Amino acid sequence: VLIAGDRDVNESKLQAALGSGVLRMASNTLVEKTMGTSPGYVGPVGVSSEVFVVADLSVTRGINWISGANEKDKHIRNVNLRRDFNPDKVIDIAFAAAGDSCPKCSGGKLEEHRGIEVGQVFYLGNKYSKMMDCSFLDEEGESQPAEMGCYGIGVGRTMAAAIEQNHDENGIIWPVPIAPWEVVVLPLQLNDEAVVEAAETIYESFRMAGIDTMIDDRNERAGFKFKDADLIGYPVQVVLGGRSVAAGNAEVKFRESGEKSEMPLDDVVVVVRDWILERRQGGAE
Repeated sequence: VLIAGDRDVNESKLQAALGSGVLRMASNTLVEKTMGTSPGYVGPVGVSSEVFVVADLSVTRGINWISGANEKDKHIRNVNLRRDFNPDKVIDIAFAAAGDSCPKCSGGKLEEHRGIEVGQVFYLGNKYSKMMDCSFLDEEGESQPAEMGCYGIGVGRTMAAAIEQNHDENGIIWPVPIAPWEVVVLPLQLNDEAVVEAAETIYESFRMAGIDTMIDDRNERAGFKFKDADLIGYPVQVVLGGRSVAAGNAEVKFRESGEKSEMPLDDVVVVVRDWILERRQGGAE
């Protein structure tokens, strides 16, 4: 098998090219018996006609290759296809790589991007439908085994993929449709009855409106709560401090944009609810 040194052989492609169901690496003994040298010094020049040679397309795109000389500790320079050797088959057997030319158009180049596999689909054919006697009647009224498939969605992987695409230096930025909680209520002075009452009222109002809400009533510093809220990634933070509540207001922070708005306590639930519902339905972020 011949391939450019910067490419790797795709065994599935090679199997298809050879029409073989099984591939295995040749042992050192077999290599020495067939090629007259040890692995590492094998090359296509002067190979016996009994050896079937497959070359990847990458071999056709270069000249003056360096290959093994079929002698121990020797290599040959300036080896060229057709002049120095003729493969029995030239076919694409390499793994795809960024920059590869499009096989169906001129000028197109393959781009490579990293992704996360979050689901799989498998074609099962009719193996299991035959075993279970699962069939249907075709247009001719003949009984045919059903073609089957199966699929799976990785919930954990989906969450990981969402976080990978929606985060910043402070933590997660949950998209509203998959956020564990859509709103967090942050009462800052737990010894202030007005703050606690306002927090509980807003919290219950959100719950009654069908908004997934968390209330952070831990006796911690304000900065600590803010850090945790950003880290966990609640889409909306409703901040209730002593002065703002005394003035009849609350501060609302939107995690994605970082935008902060001060608004009357009576408006908080309606404004945030409408913002959440729009994004649940795929509206603008």
